[in-house]
Amino acid sequence: MATAESSSSSLVPQRLLGKVALVTGGASGIGEAIVRLFHRHGAKVCFVDVQDELGRCLHEDLGGNDDSNTFYSHCDVTVEDDVRRAVDVTVSKFGTLDIMVNNAGISGTPSSDIRSVDVSEFEKVFNINVKAVFMGMKYAASVMIPNKQGSIISLASVGSVIGGIGPHHYISSKHAVLGLTRSVAAELGQYGIRVNCVSPYAVPTSLAFAHLHEEERTEDVITGFRQFTGKNANLQGVDLEVEDVANAVLFLASNEARYISGDNLLVDGGFSCVNHSLRVFR
Repeated sequence: MATAESSSSSLVPQRLLGKVALVTGGASGIGEAIVRLFHRHGAKVCFVDVQDELGRCLHEDLGGNDDSNTFYSHCDVTVEDDVRRAVDVTVSKFGTLDIMVNNAGISGTPSSDIRSVDVSEFEKVFNINVKAVFMGMKYAASVMIPNKQGSIISLASVGSVIGGIGPHHYISSKHAVLGLTRSVAAELGQYGIRVNCVSPYAVPTSLAFAHLHEEERTEDVITGFRQFTGKNANLQGVDLEVEDVANAVLFLASNEARYISGDNLLVDGGFSCVNHSLRVFR
């Protein structure tokens, strides 16, 4: 006899049933959460990354070769041929492309002094966070325009709308992602294609600790990160997790968001729209 929990879960509709998605940076962090959630909701998912071991492990965990609805491929999102090939592989494997998720990104080396920022570091961050998003949009559009439908979603950041919460190269790159989203939404609307981005507050993923050596990414460091970001958050009593960001991406990918385009969905608990420095409510 089915339990109440299993009965209710079986009634939850698969919101992406029959859809085909491509997710960049899908082997870990927010990208992994998106891949898992899309798969659970019935999508056929091709995900790409440069972290091949993690990518293969995730593919195996989702059923591997026994599951015909997932596929992993190596892709350096800064290389145009790799991005083009990722789209081509997705279409070849699953027949089309309905959803493009530009998730791959880096935070860059921390710096509080513009005089010490290396231009090569600035260029590296923009190559991954902006140029790669543009190329993902470009090649996804080449498939979606003839089909007169599609959803393109890019991962930005709360730093896409405010400054002072990260290094210049990271914050300016996420502002650029928002600008790209609005510009491409303006062009592709005539083809029935929706273009949006999602901007989360601080999430404890490998991206947040990329500047630390592996052995320095201890539980104490992660706990300290949670305590610091939680203390400075607007919404109290809730820890932001990768699944929360993935749920926002799922919404924008689904038909429930069929008239939403050019939007920046902030998953930040109100952080970007309030200022508690005067302590009016605290």
